[in-house]
Amino acid sequence: MRGGGNTHATDGGGSSSPRSEGAATRQRLLEAEGLALGYGHRVVVRDIDLVVERGDFWFLLGPNGAGKSTFARAVLGFLAPREGRLRYEGGLRLGHSIGFVPQHCALHPTLSTTLREFVSLGFGALRVGAAEREERVAWAIDAVGLGGRASSDVHDLSGGMRQRAMVARALVRRPELLILDEPTSSLDPASQEALLLVLARLHRETRLTLLFVCHDVAVAARYASHVAFFHDGIVEAGGRELLMHPDVLRRVYGLDICVSLDASGHATLRIESPEAVA
Repeated sequence: MRGGGNTHATDGGGSSSPRSEGAATRQRLLEAEGLALGYGHRVVVRDIDLVVERGDFWFLLGPNGAGKSTFARAVLGFLAPREGRLRYEGGLRLGHSIGFVPQHCALHPTLSTTLREFVSLGFGALRVGAAEREERVAWAIDAVGLGGRASSDVHDLSGGMRQRAMVARALVRRPELLILDEPTSSLDPASQEALLLVLARLHRETRLTLLFVCHDVAVAARYASHVAFFHDGIVEAGGRELLMHPDVLRRVYGLDICVSLDASGHATLRIESPEAVA
């Protein structure tokens, strides 16, 4: 591994616009090497080996409880490694250049909050001049397709719009890496598509690096550049084309799953039950 990065490790073994599309060449932001994670006396996942480079769009997939959100927590600095190391490179720093979008939006039920005010909460303790602060908030709201609603009460927005508002809240800090923990799980199909299109455009136009936790293999097949499958206490990670293979999907889900993309890029899954295979 290259020097100059920040590392979490154990010793026991194993201006108004963001980055431009034509930015620098591929650069490592994050490397997990022999990483093991868990809670209390229980190890949830081990032997995680993967490299995230600037401009990647990673999807973390797998059954419930397999370690997807656990890995996201570790990257955010909320969980220390049991073994191995988690290395931050390319200027990536905890608390500064990593953004997070949770699954649900916590709002005070009786406190009126405009979208502009809600998105401004993303600055936290970050010191930003008033003019730049206003500029960043306006850009973030527009970037998620909510331009014109800055003065709207967040409670009056649909669930899908509130989820995009949470993305905007994370964007005001101009993160190098954005982690999203199952942001589409409670959304209807139209709202899911609206959010995914926003993320795809941000990824394409700003080279924002994304780690997206979800269960939808078809969504990953359509949008991912890289995939990490968490299953049976281990992780299989790599490029989308390599990982979206029937043999890999069978190991992860115990089913014969075939993924195909049409000319427009939409993914279709064909699943054969064990009885049909037998």
